[in-house]
Amino acid sequence: MSTFQAPKGTYDLIPPDSARFLAVREAIAAPLRTSGYGYIETPGFENVELFARGVGESTDIVTKEMFTLTTKGGSELALRPEGTASVLRSALEHNLHKQGNLPVKLWYSGSYYRYERPQKGRYRHFSQVGAEAIGAQDPALDAELVILADQAYRSLGLRRFRILLNSLGDKECRPVYRAALQDFLRGLDLDEETLRRAEINPLRVLDDKRQDVQKQLTGAPLLRDYLCDGCKAYHEEVRELLTAAGVAFEDDPRLVRGLDYYTRTTFEFVHDGLGSQSAVGGGGRYDGLSEMIGGPALPSVGWALGVDRTVLALEAEGVELELPAATSVFAVPLGEEARRVLFATVSELRRGGVAADFAYGGKGLKAAMKAANRSGARYTLVAGERDLAEGVVQLKDMESGEQSPIALDAVVAELRGRLG
Repeated sequence: MSTFQAPKGTYDLIPPDSARFLAVREAIAAPLRTSGYGYIETPGFENVELFARGVGESTDIVTKEMFTLTTKGGSELALRPEGTASVLRSALEHNLHKQGNLPVKLWYSGSYYRYERPQKGRYRHFSQVGAEAIGAQDPALDAELVILADQAYRSLGLRRFRILLNSLGDKECRPVYRAALQDFLRGLDLDEETLRRAEINPLRVLDDKRQDVQKQLTGAPLLRDYLCDGCKAYHEEVRELLTAAGVAFEDDPRLVRGLDYYTRTTFEFVHDGLGSQSAVGGGGRYDGLSEMIGGPALPSVGWALGVDRTVLALEAEGVELELPAATSVFAVPLGEEARRVLFATVSELRRGGVAADFAYGGKGLKAAMKAANRSGARYTLVAGERDLAEGVVQLKDMESGEQSPIALDAVVAELRGRLG
């Protein structure tokens, strides 16, 4: 055992569990690829100011949870705590918004980092798949992203998740609500830090998970009662499009999400089988973020879905994913000539798309067959000097135990046919 371990609050993904994470990432990405979203990858760290401006200086993410570092040149960097600000920064830097029709539709996958108290479902290193549609204000885009996430979850077999939906208004109507909410919060018995947060961004207080705070928020003014006519109409069209698509959702007038950049549509995917860490993903519209980080006006919408949380949701529902076999065929050579011949056969199988492995290290028959069993292979190929002299290999079905000789030059075709 190594003297080193993974840092506190992080984890290693190892086989066979890692196969489930890969399957979840692929399932989430699949509907995005067929809906015009192109893949983007950004650095694992960015300028601290990017997140301070975009995510919000009053958020827990910026004030408490970012991992920061100072370079030898004196630059302040942060490990990325979320994906949207980085993706928008990249789109602006490379002028993607000037290269064709808007919106620019992008998807991404990667690891993110927040300094939090480690617990099940909440780690300091976590994995997400995200999608952003940059440069267009259209209720159909908001609805599209919710529908694509719903499609991804259902393709995995999840059924017991809920979609929460709300509107946060815009720069026209939110200031009026903001003032009303601040007046309400000033009358509560809140600690100094929470009161300070209320003065910077009072909506953040609504997202406070502490029970003593939530109890005092009963009777707080609701944003939906302050929406302007434009925001009301926009939100109603999003609702109508989702309903027409057969996507069920719940209106949640207290849903605000945890980042300062959201405007208008906001949504969250929750799974009640996960306890307190019930959110498996979420997102919304962020029409002013581009300007916050120095870009032009580019109304945008996006989401991020947690791979870790989605895996936990699958476990909570008892859903077993149909995972592709890591190894379908395992070759066992008995002797040097068989080793040369079967190694070439394995290479040809792999070129033909068959998952194949080989008994490395000169194992004897008994040890090699144990390795074949551990690999989960459906078939084994066994060959010795006598088999090669007869121009055959022994093909064994590991499920039925049946074994039969197959002509050496027909092995690849035979296995591809059996494996479909």
